[in-house]
Amino acid sequence: MPMLGAILTPHPPVLLPEVGRGRECEINATGQAMRAAAAEVARWKPDVLIVASPHTVLYGDYFHIAPGAGASGDMSAFGAPQVRIEVEYDGPLRDEIVRRAREKGLEAGTLGQRNPALDHGALIPLVFLRKAGVDCPIIRMGLSGFSSLEHYRLGQCVAEAAEALGRRAVFVASGDLSHKLKSNGPYGFALEGPVFDRRVTETMASGDFLQFLTMDADLCQRAAECGLRAFQMMSGALDGLAVEPRLLSHEGTFGVGYAVALFPVTGRDEGRRYAAAFQQVRQAQLEERRAKEDPWVKLARLSLETYVRTGDPLGQLPAGLPQELTSQAAGAFVSLHKDGRLRGCIGTIAPTQRNVAWEIIQNAISAGTRDPRFPAVRVQELDELEYSVDVLGEPETVDSPDQLDPRQYGVIVSCGQRRGLLLPDLEGVDTVAQQLDIARQKGGIGAEDRYQIQRFQVVRHR
Repeated sequence: MPMLGAILTPHPPVLLPEVGRGRECEINATGQAMRAAAAEVARWKPDVLIVASPHTVLYGDYFHIAPGAGASGDMSAFGAPQVRIEVEYDGPLRDEIVRRAREKGLEAGTLGQRNPALDHGALIPLVFLRKAGVDCPIIRMGLSGFSSLEHYRLGQCVAEAAEALGRRAVFVASGDLSHKLKSNGPYGFALEGPVFDRRVTETMASGDFLQFLTMDADLCQRAAECGLRAFQMMSGALDGLAVEPRLLSHEGTFGVGYAVALFPVTGRDEGRRYAAAFQQVRQAQLEERRAKEDPWVKLARLSLETYVRTGDPLGQLPAGLPQELTSQAAGAFVSLHKDGRLRGCIGTIAPTQRNVAWEIIQNAISAGTRDPRFPAVRVQELDELEYSVDVLGEPETVDSPDQLDPRQYGVIVSCGQRRGLLLPDLEGVDTVAQQLDIARQKGGIGAEDRYQIQRFQVVRHR
């Protein structure tokens, strides 16, 4: 069987004695599990390792696969240049993976490499594997901003390519879990951190990879997870295969979740094909969300879908809109999300249309087709988009940052003709200082510039 199995590993630099200088003992269970997993892979005698790392080249709309004949890397960035690895790449297998991915409509290839050196997400598991005697060629793959299903499908391409070329392959999914397990950790604490780690490790122990695909996007974002998309890709590489799941360890000593798991393949199992099951779950979730949308959000969705499908905006307002939409004028922002990640956001601080309804229509189209950070929304994406609409209240000038609250108020920072705006209650914006810094940077306002601050409230519709 071409896929021999997979290992799921963390990549904390402190795990290496040359970096940890004694602190590696504080995560000794992780180190022991890494050595055990590497020894098991050595017994499998693979021809190639497929290494998926969150710290290699990552694009929002492209799966990057490392080009060239090979690469090297070391731990200089962590004070240990003596820890060095050189690898050979399996070029024919890489080409076959890319070919199959493109046949499936996946954007994948070797373009856009910024740094050929091995990243620490790949290097750390490779150090353990080398010490165990695993010294075969590798494929190094990056993650992307694509959906969980597309990561799964790329994993399927890996397995199909390995089978076509007769390679005995092992998938190495490198990724830490939540970065918010402890208040005294480097990233602080979030309630979602332990919840995420519990759900992910339960999935590792059970081998029910559908749970990797259906993990709540908001939970993942608030938990500040690292490796889930690598785990999704690994799940696709094991599509249709029976595995013996082994969760070897889980620790959160430093406030970051480190888990080690092993998935040796024991045969075939048609019941373990999760793509169709995921699509059913996802469709049910989207339908439930649509059913709960209020008229503000329904109007934004109708506006963008009409424009993308026909090329023309709505010619008239739908019947039956609430009076608040048709009798008042206000600025409004329309935000689009896909798989929990921002897909577009455009808005107006003050009204530019005769009422809120037309403001939403205009900004929904702009959010989907004119946000310079993203390509225009495609027809095939429409059913996957989640919308929110923020209707802005009148801005008011404040004398001091003490009058701000990032949960309650948005901010407008102005310096001459330069102006930056940030909506309230955004994930990851927890302090007034963060809010002002982001708004200032969006407006091209320097830290030393004198600027005015306005605050505003919004009514958020989802």
